[in-house]
Amino acid sequence: MTNQRNVRVAVVQAASVIMDREASTEKAIALTKEAGEKGANMVVFPEAFIPAYPRGLSFGAVVGSRSPEGRKDWLRYWENAVPVPSETTKRLGEAAREAGVYLVIGLIERDTEYSGGTLYCSVLFFGPDGSLLGKHRKLKPTGSERLIWGEGDGSTLPVFDTPYGKIGALICWENYMPLARAAMYAKGVQIYIAPTADSRELWQSTIRHIAAEGRCFVLSCNQYVNKEMYPKDLAGYAELEHSPEEMCPGGSAIVGPLGDYIKEPVFGKEDILIADLNLHDIAYSQFDFDVVGHYSRPDVFQLLVNEEKKENVHFKK
Repeated sequence: MTNQRNVRVAVVQAASVIMDREASTEKAIALTKEAGEKGANMVVFPEAFIPAYPRGLSFGAVVGSRSPEGRKDWLRYWENAVPVPSETTKRLGEAAREAGVYLVIGLIERDTEYSGGTLYCSVLFFGPDGSLLGKHRKLKPTGSERLIWGEGDGSTLPVFDTPYGKIGALICWENYMPLARAAMYAKGVQIYIAPTADSRELWQSTIRHIAAEGRCFVLSCNQYVNKEMYPKDLAGYAELEHSPEEMCPGGSAIVGPLGDYIKEPVFGKEDILIADLNLHDIAYSQFDFDVVGHYSRPDVFQLLVNEEKKENVHFKK
């Protein structure tokens, strides 16, 4: 696909309507429209935007036991997760089409192929014609995330060719997996999307390193969340008593292929970061470093990526 030289991107730093799929979807649609009106060609949302990144909640689980209250919150989370495809994905696709944008959004996906009892932290990609291009499932949930999310496999590691360059995503601490990054670079990713829940200063070092290492643009997108945004009728709401009022301060940013900020991190508010990217900056940066080209050593190092879909049960006829 022939690339346009320039692309306007929008990184949406906003909070979910926590534990509410329909309201979170409505918010995503409205913000996509707003970004489109600002001239964006591509709109990016944070990790787990629909229905929430449930920061601060334990779901009543400690080693050796679970609680009825935790199961109630889990059921609520499950009920508000997103089957793919579904009416929710149809509406998101329509929002992308109406705004004329590529839409990349983090959400919690409910398994529809097997029992339906597993959730995945996923990113969906929609084209400006409204089509669902594909998805990426987080390969390795971090820490307590492993209680609530399953693991993706190599069958959902896509990079999509668009008129604005090749786009792909790794979610939050997947970006600390050097082999996962190497796979993305080998697929030629040019606009590397990093939805996250990490607002630490260290994360800024991470995204700048990735941009310089991959010689790609990095769009890092986080939520801004206050404790008052949590529904008070959560069964485990008391767990938030000692949490800070500002549960997640944000830190979304846009980085160029030499590791320099194009848009510096924004903290303390909801915002839409808009930037105009020049794709020729990628070739400009690769003059002295191309991680999968002239700076690679395939005679010494090789990586095997298994992109087969993994299934527990095989039926033979």
